[in-house]
Amino acid sequence: MFGSSSAFDPNKDIPNLKGNVIIVTGGNIGLGLETIRQLAKHNPAHIYLAARSAEKAGAAIKQLKADNPNAAPISFLNLDLSSFDSIKAAAKTIQDSESRLDILVNNAGIMMVDEGLTKEGYEIQFGTNHLGPALFTQLLQPILSKTATINPETRVVNVSSASERVAPSDIYKFDEFKTTSPERHTTARYSASKIANVHYTLALAERSKDVKYITVHPGMVATNLHHASAGFFLKAFLNTAIYFATPVDKGALSQIWAATSPEAKNGGCYAPTGVIWKRSKASQNHDLQEQLWNWTQKELKAHL
Repeated sequence: MFGSSSAFDPNKDIPNLKGNVIIVTGGNIGLGLETIRQLAKHNPAHIYLAARSAEKAGAAIKQLKADNPNAAPISFLNLDLSSFDSIKAAAKTIQDSESRLDILVNNAGIMMVDEGLTKEGYEIQFGTNHLGPALFTQLLQPILSKTATINPETRVVNVSSASERVAPSDIYKFDEFKTTSPERHTTARYSASKIANVHYTLALAERSKDVKYITVHPGMVATNLHHASAGFFLKAFLNTAIYFATPVDKGALSQIWAATSPEAKNGGCYAPTGVIWKRSKASQNHDLQEQLWNWTQKELKAHL
């Protein structure tokens, strides 16, 4: 489930991205940073590094430019996925600044954190990992569709996790998502948000006539996402497991491939790297998918 083997080489297999405008969320560190590092080598017009911290984003951009002075222009995009106001402001920045958007990589997320709520009062992991990217994607839908008329490879890549397999059997207790979900362990809250990534991507793909919607799981990758995880024993387990994980430069290949390969299909779900993802039965349940879609659309309606 967590293995990674591929002949995909980003240096030679990423196509020429001339003219492309790209957004990578959570781009200041880990998988997002490596994704930007590789995409920037292939001649895009502009890459937006979306993150919460201007300071951390600035340091990342400085390092990227130092590593590759000939890389594409990279700009900071202020984005806090736990705040609808921040999401709407970020989307407006893109709409006001760009005439096209070719690739959106919804990479950012949080993992197994303490109980909490987003600015709008949603359970913090479900709100940040699912509702935030869902709103951001839909607000950018008009510019994505416009771009698809000139670039049929226009796409959105949503980064999920193989943790969707351990989502609770009663995944979508929708009333509970407007609480801290105190009855659920943090791993259950996290896995529910990750299966939601799959369901929502598939729902978008079914409704899309132009833009590709793709979901990936990167495997267990040696990022620092686990450092914010809650609980002494959980943190100790993750700190140990990380030593057996895939390095970031290899772990990012799944989403880089999905963001650039013509072989990636609309509605495709991929494991490392470019392999069909053997998902759980629950993630293949169309009724659950549509329940999530309908509830999400109702929750986001006032913000679209």
